[in-house]
Amino acid sequence: MKKLPIGVQDYKKIIEGNYVYVDKTKYIYDLINSEVPIFLSRPRRFGKSLTVSTLYYIFKGEKELFKDTYIYDKWEFKEYPIIKLDMSDNNLSSYEEFIKSLYDKINELYKEQKIEPTTDDLPTMFGNLITGLSKKYKERVVILIDEYEAPILEHLNNKEEAEKVRRFLREFYKKIKTKDEYIKFVFLTGITKFTKTGVFSALNNLNDISLDVDYSQMLGYTQEELETYFSDHIEQTSKKLGISEEELLKGLKEYYNGFSFDGEHYVYNPFSILNFFQKKKFKNYWFESGSPSFLYEYIKNRKITYEDLVKDTVSAMDFSTREIEDANANIFFTQAGYLTFKGIKKLGLKEKYILDYPNIEVKSSFSRLILEANYGLKGLDEAENIIYEKIYNNDIEGLIEEIKKVISAIPYNLHQKEERYYHSLIFAILAIAGLNVRAEEMTNLGRSDVVLEFDERVYIFEAKLDKSAEEAINQIKERKYYEKYRGKEIYLIGININSKKRNIVDYIIENL
Repeated sequence: MKKLPIGVQDYKKIIEGNYVYVDKTKYIYDLINSEVPIFLSRPRRFGKSLTVSTLYYIFKGEKELFKDTYIYDKWEFKEYPIIKLDMSDNNLSSYEEFIKSLYDKINELYKEQKIEPTTDDLPTMFGNLITGLSKKYKERVVILIDEYEAPILEHLNNKEEAEKVRRFLREFYKKIKTKDEYIKFVFLTGITKFTKTGVFSALNNLNDISLDVDYSQMLGYTQEELETYFSDHIEQTSKKLGISEEELLKGLKEYYNGFSFDGEHYVYNPFSILNFFQKKKFKNYWFESGSPSFLYEYIKNRKITYEDLVKDTVSAMDFSTREIEDANANIFFTQAGYLTFKGIKKLGLKEKYILDYPNIEVKSSFSRLILEANYGLKGLDEAENIIYEKIYNNDIEGLIEEIKKVISAIPYNLHQKEERYYHSLIFAILAIAGLNVRAEEMTNLGRSDVVLEFDERVYIFEAKLDKSAEEAINQIKERKYYEKYRGKEIYLIGININSKKRNIVDYIIENL
């Protein structure tokens, strides 16, 4: 059985070390044949660095590393001079430290190639390195840049510092355009898409494939890739967990699939899949590997709710009109991978993307973050376990009592006398338990507040503020929120919340 390449981003090490490699060289072959500068944005830990590394060995001409891949008998595999930079691998603590760190890296490349620098101006040094390498090897140069905007993202909460870095990078990357005659191929990656006035404003020949349908599954694992490349691990894990392979695949899909970059095709988060097969436990691997402290402050400062993030559709244009520090929260979280495209809404000849959480992993972790940042709730582990247990045992009364207990722990000054406040709260409380819960699901007669599916059971919640539980449950019936779930065991739950007591005071449960 092949090893799992957790944390291994070097293509050569993966191949020679007998690690699983999901062959993506068909996409790479199509890109390098175009010879157009390529840009691709994807969330963190999604395979960007491995793609850069794969390109590096292709252009180094190391053909034997690609023996069992698509590209092996199709590419010429000759060696080209390469400039490979990872912008996150610098000291990013301040603008000055970043410049010093990048200068050392560029200077090191000069020394390695035995080329003498004639200036200490960094953009000019970069440009001169391109021409110098091309003339020395009598070949055009390949440029590979990973995490192009890392120095900007590091200062997302300091607009002045971020803009200072952006101005520098604009001059630095401009050299890719001015030295075009010396360049064979360019590939740049990052988390955020670039804007028209951003760091690539001078690179008008750059092909952004971030939202292209043809490359939507270039990074991440498709369902077919998961079942093909990880078949041994699927078999081993299903035995270890004592469930069928079919049940395991269903769980994996709910937990880790759902990322879409075109609104039509979906992929698994590779980092979560690799960690799952190593640990053989359903956990929130990708989310917990990030920077929740930063997200916590972002959510708290802007009072972000689930409804705020998903109520509006977005267009491709929305991703390139504002710099990331000025972008709407839904645009920021989509680029960071916490939201994804869940469908396309056609408006005549135009298309808009529907946003939502990609899967249970992100939904449960992000909901916990919202509960902590917006509602002041801490220590939710016990509540998470109890809520899951109550649903597992179909104990709806016990579930509501636990929801009441969680709500009672919210500081009184954080309560809002708004129905939508409690809708968001109930949704988040249910979501932290890793349950398949959806908020305000659309039907032909309106939107239900919260819908939860578990096995073959469906729970439809409707919450009213200062009205009655009977009125809430009558709305579910009148608008037939349950209609699409016919054939399953359906429970209607009407809830009344008292604004003075700041909690649920009455509820009705009906089994259809």
